[in-house]
Amino acid sequence: MGYNQRYSFRADSWALPWLIVIAAVALGWAGRASAQEPVSVPLGGAASLALDAAQYGSVSGLSAVQASQELAVQEASVPVTDALAVEFADRLAGLSVGHRPFRIDVLLTGDAPVADRVVPLAGQPVAIRFRTGAYATHHQLVVALALHQTEIRASLTQPPGIGVDPRIGALVVMVGQADLRAEPVEAMRDRIARIAGVPVKIATLETPDIDLADLQGGMRLVGVDPANGRRYACTSGFVVRRGVESAIVTAAHCPDDLSWIDAAGGAHPLRYAGQWGWGYQDVQVNVADHGLPPVFWSDTAKTVSRTVTGARARASTRAGDIVCHRGERTGYSCAEVWMPDFAPAGDLCGGGCTPTWVAVRGPTCRSGDSGGPVFLGGTAFGIVKGGSYRGDGGCAFYYYMSVDFLPDGWVLATG
Repeated sequence: MGYNQRYSFRADSWALPWLIVIAAVALGWAGRASAQEPVSVPLGGAASLALDAAQYGSVSGLSAVQASQELAVQEASVPVTDALAVEFADRLAGLSVGHRPFRIDVLLTGDAPVADRVVPLAGQPVAIRFRTGAYATHHQLVVALALHQTEIRASLTQPPGIGVDPRIGALVVMVGQADLRAEPVEAMRDRIARIAGVPVKIATLETPDIDLADLQGGMRLVGVDPANGRRYACTSGFVVRRGVESAIVTAAHCPDDLSWIDAAGGAHPLRYAGQWGWGYQDVQVNVADHGLPPVFWSDTAKTVSRTVTGARARASTRAGDIVCHRGERTGYSCAEVWMPDFAPAGDLCGGGCTPTWVAVRGPTCRSGDSGGPVFLGGTAFGIVKGGSYRGDGGCAFYYYMSVDFLPDGWVLATG
């Protein structure tokens, strides 16, 4: 099945660990800052989800009521898909969700049919649709990517981004234009499929993902890079805790020693606790001198803060899930998860990245969004690492590190 398919996708790309102009978290210094700084009462989960429904409705064409119902059903469906993954563990090739109306799609190996089902969720019937005949299980696809990533990278002139698309049960290999000029797409697809031993689709990229180091944002974190003496600015992500310590997370390549700058220009030092930027992580922790509330700015203007009420594990994140992010460059937007198992192109993780990043189909991303929170309602999903542009300059997709991979000992602060 997957051997006879081609997927074409042109993009410029970016990856964003260095200067992280991230969506700012409400750091709890409001009492120290000037009255010009935006301050709001943090919203709870239901009110936060209503804001995301309105945002999702604006890009999907759904009314606010329809979008709100879609997101309510989406969140209610997580235990159902978790159970399906266990029930069909030996045959599961892919699991995804769809919208308008909300549905659950399950792709299985083998030919033995499974009858479609209907389950009631959030006050409406939801169809569970089963398709059979996939070549490899999801587990086999992930293992094939991990085992053969080095060989696939070595066979191309530019290290590609590679992910598992659960909708089709195949690896998606995103190659550069130089490789497309050197080899016909069908021959490349079949050659890489022989290397990996699983179905492959080819996606095209104009350039490999690159790290960025520019821009500066909202509630500023500043520091000096000792390697070049330059002063960089970053913004903050979610609040984390370790025992009595309270800290913020940001992307790993921010300068180690940071200070938070309030609206009056006052500097509040944040003690560097460490950074983790290899394989599956892109995260840095800086500790505050006092307790921080578990809240973050979510809107473009940074006038609405939200309380973090929980987290979504990567294993429970489905292709098709609607998630939102806030970037200092692009503001607030909501979009659809593309691939929950994605390894970015290039050498952005101290070498090749593991297939543990989650790719999201825009609609907005830009250099400067790195490190920003990815969320839905009050649920934290992860921290933006990077993304890719289409040839017209629009955002093709971005990818984030799951909160599963916060550094050992540090836990997400929730209210």
